[in-house]
Amino acid sequence: MNNKNKIICLTVFAVAMAFVESAVVVYLRAIFHPEGFIFPLKAVTDDKVLVEVFREIATIVMLVSVAFLAGTKRWERFAYFMLSFGVWDIFYYVWLKVLLNWPASVLEWDILFLIPLPWIGPVIAPVSISVLMIVFSILILRTNNGHDFTPPLLSLIPASAGIILILYSFMCDTGATLHCQMPEPYQYELLIIGNILFAVAFGTAYRKSRMIA
Repeated sequence: MNNKNKIICLTVFAVAMAFVESAVVVYLRAIFHPEGFIFPLKAVTDDKVLVEVFREIATIVMLVSVAFLAGTKRWERFAYFMLSFGVWDIFYYVWLKVLLNWPASVLEWDILFLIPLPWIGPVIAPVSISVLMIVFSILILRTNNGHDFTPPLLSLIPASAGIILILYSFMCDTGATLHCQMPEPYQYELLIIGNILFAVAFGTAYRKSRMIA
């Protein structure tokens, strides 16, 4: 299967998988938030939270598995993972909009992840990151399917800084969620700086890879 067909297949898989994820959330919200998914959220029993944690782990395992099958080299597989993850994440919200007419806007608060602590933030945060992931994945695949992608160690510095800033923006106020309180306003400046650092890191790596190729 050529690269184009792999991208098409992974995209279709991610869109379908996003529907499955959003369908589960439809049921969960009907059970635990019948009055509406509004912050501050009601507490959920521990056993149900554990099920959600394992569901999230299973989701990542599935995305990693299809990326591993689609690629042959490390960076090619990483590119396919980013592609499928980005498409899945964006269409998760697309399907929730179709099924629940939620979110009302991209500034709506959501629980993004539960490992190791709840990640909370506006919808635009994960969507913006997913858009970058899709763009980066396509560019990596342009370097001989990722085989010629050779990021320098220097690029890890802005990438790591971006990860730290964005994770902090998601988890700096998780105590509010754990105690059923309204979170503080989201720190958009951390998201913006983090995304810029991601772009700088990838731009450095991509430029060097193209020069070598």
